[in-house]
Amino acid sequence: MPSSYPHLDRISWRRWLSFSDDTAFADAGAAGELLIAQVRVVITALLLLIPAYNLAVSPLQENVVGSGVALSGFALAVLVLFVVKNIRFRRWVGLGTTALDVSIVSLALSIFLVLGTPHTAVNSRVVFDVYFLAIGATCLRYDRRLCLLSGALAILQYGAISLYAASHWELNSAEFSPFRYGMFEWSTQVSRFILLFVASVLSMTIVVRAQRLRKLSTVDRLTGVLNRGFFDERMVEELSRADRYGHPLSFAFIDLDRFKGFNDSYGHSAGDAALRTIASVLKNSVRRSDLVARYGGEEFGILLPETPTQVAEEKMEAIRRSVATTAIMLPRQMTPTYLTISVGVASAPNDGKEMDDLLHSADLRLFEAKRAGRDRVVGPDTGGKRARQSRHRGVSRLG
Repeated sequence: MPSSYPHLDRISWRRWLSFSDDTAFADAGAAGELLIAQVRVVITALLLLIPAYNLAVSPLQENVVGSGVALSGFALAVLVLFVVKNIRFRRWVGLGTTALDVSIVSLALSIFLVLGTPHTAVNSRVVFDVYFLAIGATCLRYDRRLCLLSGALAILQYGAISLYAASHWELNSAEFSPFRYGMFEWSTQVSRFILLFVASVLSMTIVVRAQRLRKLSTVDRLTGVLNRGFFDERMVEELSRADRYGHPLSFAFIDLDRFKGFNDSYGHSAGDAALRTIASVLKNSVRRSDLVARYGGEEFGILLPETPTQVAEEKMEAIRRSVATTAIMLPRQMTPTYLTISVGVASAPNDGKEMDDLLHSADLRLFEAKRAGRDRVVGPDTGGKRARQSRHRGVSRLG
């Protein structure tokens, strides 16, 4: 039976390695990055106990080094958590922390080379395994490229450590007897490279699966834009952020004009085609940071962070013109047809700082656009006075 999400059925290497700007993935990646930062602090604190115990039992050089590295890792983990909690998430954050997690492990192994104990570096049974924790953590970032990056970095860095050790020491000579960490064998190192690669592929597979499930729960199945539930959650977050930093934020309510008559004339399959076409126009007409959602039926919502009223109205006017000139190809129809939209715009903080206030103001202005003849944009600057009058009269929008 064919899937309702055909674009999710085919998973190729190109799709695996492609970068997704999907808002739902970015949002999940931000939450995952914070979770990783918190877990990193806990793990480094626990790992700190191992060399500390070993140091108390036996003050060997490697235990001193292990304690120092673990303590430094814990301090760095606390610093990263502070940064992640206090800055807005960007893709480079995940890139940097992924590289950091892998490089800390490599740094710990490299210190043993500096101290002249190469077997500890190339045959470690504890430190090397932390590579797998670093690779596994990338699953929470919802970016399969970072899974590949973590595995590639681990293989390259550990490969460099192995090559350096093999080229600077006669690792199987009697001077290293009794080989407490085992003799050096390239077959063992190659098997470790393979395990790192397998872990990377496995983490990528988990991310692909998680992205599919995330897509199903946040995206409208017909149009491919966000669904109302996820959109409302993000709207609350963006309003809170705008209030905290004093940035403007605008919201647009969009309704397809005379859509009921369109469905009656051409059928529901034609209506679905029209909704998909309009959704595509909306999504391709906004910035990456803007959010587009199907709000129900023939209604759409667009959230425009850091956008003042005048700019939002100009954007919506450009979108209105683009929709009016976009040909909609209908099933079993030789000639295209066209639709128009009516738009109501509201902005925070002038129209309120809560989601309900913004929705109410945009809804009233959408009603004004419908009542004034449709195919137009009404916002605080173009129709705010009439919208305020309608609000005092308690007018509700017509369908």
